[in-house]
Order: sequence, then structure tokens, then C-alpha cells
Amino acid sequence: MPSPEDGNLVRRTTLITGGAGFLGSHLCDRLLGEGHEVICLDNLVTGRMENIRHLEQNPAFAFAHNDVTQPIDLTSLLKISRNGFLERHDGRVKLDYVLHLASPASPKDYERYPIPTLRAGAWGTWHALEVARTHECVFLLASSSEVYGDPEVNPQPETYWGHVNPIGPRSVYDEAKRFAEALTMAYHRDCGLKVRIARIFNTYGERMRTDDGRAIPNFLTQALKAEPLTVYGDGSQTRSFCYVSDLVEGICQLLVFGETGPVNLGNPEEVSVLDLAKKIIDLTGSPSDIVFKPLPLDDPAKRRPDITRAMTSLGWRPRVSLYEGLKRVLPYFKTRLEGLWAH
Repeated sequence: MPSPEDGNLVRRTTLITGGAGFLGSHLCDRLLGEGHEVICLDNLVTGRMENIRHLEQNPAFAFAHNDVTQPIDLTSLLKISRNGFLERHDGRVKLDYVLHLASPASPKDYERYPIPTLRAGAWGTWHALEVARTHECVFLLASSSEVYGDPEVNPQPETYWGHVNPIGPRSVYDEAKRFAEALTMAYHRDCGLKVRIARIFNTYGERMRTDDGRAIPNFLTQALKAEPLTVYGDGSQTRSFCYVSDLVEGICQLLVFGETGPVNLGNPEEVSVLDLAKKIIDLTGSPSDIVFKPLPLDDPAKRRPDITRAMTSLGWRPRVSLYEGLKRVLPYFKTRLEGLWAH
């Protein structure tokens, strides 16, 4: 097991941009549980207040409604939030970590918000890095496996530079993350900032929107509604799906153990999209059929992380299999849909 660079995560103050989103809200829970004070910043374009509603009365938690593409003035934001942070810190907040997760993250969302996606990757990353530089704290970028584009190498190691169409419809997200990585490393080299880059592969779990647009929420929603499951192309394209608790553990390990370069975080259990659809039909007992539609432009044919670096440097590997994760998340989707039907 490697030795931690920064000790444990206890008694720290952390800013999480995009903290009301699917993954961000789980990180808020985890870090509060580790003893952190957490400031959650979100513009609620794709994030939701219901993801963090259970935290509003926690004295160690603060929510700031702000767009990360605008400069981040924590003092002003915390005055507006009226949560007691400034009183506890004598009018000032000293941060230990900045986690930058703010960005639309599904193809459906960045197709709807192409320019805000690019702005989150560029201006948003810059503003978050400036906060980290000012506070001399650790900065973590939530990057993406999309930096590999439609890869010609499988599985994808961190040393692979990728195969990205820079002007295709997915480029607003792919290139935003590639630029964000470049800017993060520039701050590391030029300013001496401690940085972490998590290249996150497909992640799923509770708090995903039923209309998220990615494969697992799409298939579960369609199956539970007894609608045909939509598979693009012939379904032979592969993906690797990581359950959210494993991904959160990987991010926390990355914060602690101090690996500067990019680290793949994902589950290397590879499955074809067609097989995934069949698994979900079996799991839900749905009468749904499968329908095939044309493959979107630049849709990756393969996606599987090489997690050697994470295992070696962080002592991390995913523990939850795809089938077990699907069983865990199924009740959440049932409850969500029942709530929608009730209205």
C-alpha cells in the first residue's frame, strides 16, 4: 500500500464545484462523513437541490448558488448563503481542497448546452484553479475518459493520447476536458500547485436523473416503463461501468495519496451495449423489446480503463460488479419513476 502524501481527510475544508450533481453530491456526503466542512457550489443547470436537501441542516455544509464560469468570491457567496461558515472562521475561509466537477456530463446535456460545457471546462477550470492557488490548497480535476475519444487502443492507459475529432458534436465535452487537463498541469508547473487529475469512466448510481441520457439510466427507465430499449448501432460497442461508491472511494484515495498525473478511475469490466440492455431486461423482468437506431457520430467503439496506475499508486480497485451495482440502483429508479407517475 502506498503512503499518503497529505495524511487523512479529517478536519479539512473543501470546495466542490458541481456539488449538487450526481457525483458531486455523493462526494459531499463522503467528505462530510470524513469530518470535512464542505462548500458546495452549483448553478443548478444539471445539478439538483434534492440531491443535497438532506445536508442543508448540517452545520458543516454550505451551499452557494453560483456559476463557476464567473469568478468565485467565497466570502460574498457565503454571506449570501447564511450558513455560519464565516462566523466559525472569523470572516474568512481557508480551503484545503478544491474539487472541480462542474460541467454537463452526459451527451444529452452537452448537446443541449454546448457553449456552457466549453465555458465550464475553460473559464470554470481557470476560476477553480485560481481559488486553489490563492488558498495554496490541493486541486482535483474531474476529467473524463472522453479525452481518449474513439480510442484505437483498448484498454486505455493514461499514456495514450487519444483519438478525438476536434470539431465533432462530442468535441465540446472532449476538448473541454482536454483543455482543462492542460490548464491544470500548467498551474502545477508554473505555480507549484498540488494537483490531481481523475479520468473518470462511465459511472452510475443513485441520484442520476431518469432522463440523464446515458445507457444505464436510459435502459432502466425504458425497462421499468415497459418501453422498447433503444440501442444505437448494432450494440457491439463496449462500455465499462463503475458503481458510484467505488468511484467516490477512488477520488478520495487520489486526494490522499497525491498522484499528480492523470489517473484512470473506472471499472475494467467491459460489456457490450447490447448485452447491457439484455441484462437490464432480465434484471427488471420487463416485457420490453430492443429497438435499434443509427449510431451517433463519433460514438466510441470501445471504452475500458487500464487501472494499473490506480492499483499501484493508490491501492484502489473497484469492488462492486456490474450486476451487483445494477441490483443496488434498481430500487432508486423504481422509486423515482413511481414518484413521477404519482404526479
